[in-house]
Amino acid sequence: MVEFATILAGLTDAFTLTNILFVLAGVLVGQFVGAMPGVGPVMTMAIAIPFTFVLDPLPAIGFLVGVNKGGLIGGAIPAILINIPGTPDAAATAIDGYPLTKKGKPLKAMKMALYSSVTGDTFSDIVLITIAAPLAIIALKMGPVEIFALMVFAFSLISGLIGSSVTRGVIATILGLLLATVGLDPEHSTPRMIFGFFDLYDGFPIASVAIGSLAVSEIFLRLAKLRGNVRPAVNIPRDQTPDQKNVTFAEYWACKFVLLRGAFIGTGIGAVPGMGSTAAAFMSYASTKQSAKDPESFGKGDLRGIAATESANSAVAGADFIPLLTLGIPGSASAALLISAFLIQGIQPGPLLFEQQGQLIYGLFGAMMMANLCNFICGLFGLRLWAKLISAPESVVFSAALILCIVGVYLSTGGTFGVYVMLAFAVFGMFLNALNYPVVVFIIAFFLGPRFELSLGQTATILRGDLTNLANHPVAIVLCALSAFCVYYLGFRGGQSRKSIEDL
Repeated sequence: MVEFATILAGLTDAFTLTNILFVLAGVLVGQFVGAMPGVGPVMTMAIAIPFTFVLDPLPAIGFLVGVNKGGLIGGAIPAILINIPGTPDAAATAIDGYPLTKKGKPLKAMKMALYSSVTGDTFSDIVLITIAAPLAIIALKMGPVEIFALMVFAFSLISGLIGSSVTRGVIATILGLLLATVGLDPEHSTPRMIFGFFDLYDGFPIASVAIGSLAVSEIFLRLAKLRGNVRPAVNIPRDQTPDQKNVTFAEYWACKFVLLRGAFIGTGIGAVPGMGSTAAAFMSYASTKQSAKDPESFGKGDLRGIAATESANSAVAGADFIPLLTLGIPGSASAALLISAFLIQGIQPGPLLFEQQGQLIYGLFGAMMMANLCNFICGLFGLRLWAKLISAPESVVFSAALILCIVGVYLSTGGTFGVYVMLAFAVFGMFLNALNYPVVVFIIAFFLGPRFELSLGQTATILRGDLTNLANHPVAIVLCALSAFCVYYLGFRGGQSRKSIEDL
């Protein structure tokens, strides 16, 4: 177990002035970009990662966590004001948020989204802090064979839950694992698939792959769709009654069970790799509507609808760290980007992280709780300002984002080769999107590729090429059986249920 002195030292590191400022800056940037439809926290994290290379690990990761948390709140603002979600999970918030705006209560709806988001996020962070260390101890008792089977299970789950079909998810996984083998063989240091490019001896730069396939590909797609139109500004009247602009404690407390249900759903889904905050938001909304005595009021400006969606999608942010920190397995695009940030800092996520970097982990936990407080304060004072940002021209936003991507990759990779790789993977990401293959699955597989290959080699050595030796590893057998079940169930039966959530 982690010693108390280590926990105290980590929390002390979290509350230094430098770290507080970086977390605050991350929250402000996250709310800023979340309020602009199409940008989102994932793209912003991808752009920001190279700029954190010169920072110490805790301020760097704390800044990225702040961006992610702030983006979830910011994404609800355009969904409520103009019915255009700033992030995919905010689409469920628009169902009741936009009707409230049409009733002349935009500030009331945005404040309810803020309170609900902070509530769900704080709940999941508490769960993470409570169970992460015990789960890491359990994970340490797993050998290479069990780790390999666990990664196969994670790939099967992610492949089935993200994207339109299991087949496309499996293909994206294979592509990610294949491209992760470029470079030196981890066992014999033999160059593989470098084709004369000595810059590829260490493989494709992580920052170039992440930014190119996730951020730049989306920027290219959005710039290609521009038609010179600028969205109109949103004007919030100043002469509003208290009922139009404030959420009373009685109104908040009346949603306590809705908030708790949403937080539980978001935390549970976030702990499972592949589900994501969008599914959590719609599942929470559906369950809240079904259990309500007056379901006909939903979709017409019901505060419970906003509470259900925002508490659930924000709870995923903290729960995403459960598989990330305890197993080293990212379950979402933001978690995959955070893994790259860890690796850039020379830190390998996984169960050994609590033993080797216990002070850093508890410093991160402190930064997460601080980010929730910053989210609340910045949201209270910045809602009107973020609302005005919705009118920013997309041509300016995405052009500036592209320049930041190029500069960031150039600085992090130390030359133009990383920029060329980024542009190549941007085209590759557009190709995957055009064919409806999940880019997130590809990214996760690419990040986990080296570890997967190492586990595969160790497993082959332990089993000595004889699958009957798996009988000595019952946990691995169970995980392999679950993998086969996931592929079957999600491939042949899960499609309909996933489609019903998307069509809600």
